[in-house]
Amino acid sequence: MENRIHELRKRIRLSQEDLAKACGVSRQTINAIENNKYDPSLQLAFHLARTLGVTVDELFQADKDT
Repeated sequence: MENRIHELRKRIRLSQEDLAKACGVSRQTINAIENNKYDPSLQLAFHLARTLGVTVDELFQADKDT
């Protein structure tokens, strides 16, 4: 599962720190999620999607190889 957090965050000109504060997590957590090193909880995924103005389905997409 890949995510579009970095792309969507940049589109609305949010820093990792700003997104982290809005979602109640650390900047390192946002970095790890963006780099596919950490899968967010369902609650955090919904919060990220809401903050970025998209649905959870739009935030995450299946790997292109599958």
